Amino acid sequence: MKKIIQVISGLDTGGAEIMLYRLLGHIDRTKFEVEVISLTDIGPTGKKIVTLGIPVFALGMKRGVLPNPIIILRLTCLLRQQRPHVIQTWLYHADLIGGLAAKLAGNIPICWGIHISNLDAQLYKQTTYRVISAGAKLSRWLPTRIVICSQVAQQPHIELGYVSEKMVFIPNGFDLEAFKPNPTARVTLRQELDLPPDTPLVGLIARFDPQKGHYNFIKAAEELHFHQPDVKFLLCGKDITWDNKELVQWIDAANLQQTCYLLGRRDDIPRLQAGLDILTLSSHGEAFPLVVGEAMACGIPCVVTDVGDSALIVGKTGRVVPPSNPTALAQAWRQLLALPYEARRIIGQQARQRISENFEIGQIAKQYARLWESVA
Repeated sequence: MKKIIQVISGLDTGGAEIMLYRLLGHIDRTKFEVEVISLTDIGPTGKKIVTLGIPVFALGMKRGVLPNPIIILRLTCLLRQQRPHVIQTWLYHADLIGGLAAKLAGNIPICWGIHISNLDAQLYKQTTYRVISAGAKLSRWLPTRIVICSQVAQQPHIELGYVSEKMVFIPNGFDLEAFKPNPTARVTLRQELDLPPDTPLVGLIARFDPQKGHYNFIKAAEELHFHQPDVKFLLCGKDITWDNKELVQWIDAANLQQTCYLLGRRDDIPRLQAGLDILTLSSHGEAFPLVVGEAMACGIPCVVTDVGDSALIVGKTGRVVPPSNPTALAQAWRQLLALPYEARRIIGQQARQRISENFEIGQIAKQYARLWESVA
């Protein structure tokens, strides 16, 4: 049995963290013993990983800081104690700190994990971008392989200096049992929102972050509302509440106070997605957005901005529009909403089939397993 340690920057509820949790739920535990080390805290995703029977350690590093020798040494000591056959890291801080600690702990084979496609320096804190740049310089020396979850992300990283010969493309995966069509969700969601049962509902599920394009979504909603005032808009995620002054200011300026529903963090994402008519990705930057594949697995058509691998995920089962173009976004919504419900349902079935054939989590877990066996 091979021992694999997963090292991640933190265990909040971002895409990489969620993907790690799903992956660990589908790894063959007769072949691999798995442990997780968070550089910061255990967080909500770490608590979910513990329920899988997998140990989780937290090193207590402060967020948003440069790697420091104390954290590197603490991780080195832990790796020497645990003696893994392979280390898999997730996100840039973990790549750099894990790579240095792996060397100090005895040249343990390490696979880095890259989960970002947009390397525009203006999108990151200065400390984070310095970590990204340092990783590029050290990528020839530290990692054995570099797992990259987005095809679009490869070229920007190569241009920055990451070694292309070490890159292995493994996309994110989706659990088709957790995310599946749910006819009752359509009814119960509209009941929860106190809406008529046939109300068209367009959704955006994303934390409040500049890259997620909430302003783009609100401006598109304003355009669609002018033509189809019966359509409602559901938004949820971290900081998506009526206490968010910036978001509410945009909604007020668009006169959409009675049209938008802000639900904040939710634990019933599969139900929310299955209850929508359209799931939207309005982002300016992504790698391999989980929310799109999740909605497709629920049988929901998607309208996505052409960022990261979003176009690859939807294929011909949705609509792809340019980023930062609310008019194009609104037009794509109108096209799908103009279709009869049965036609949208068929598109949703095709979307789920695409996820099943290309991105099912069990098959993705096997790709990781083959990678770890090859470098162990």
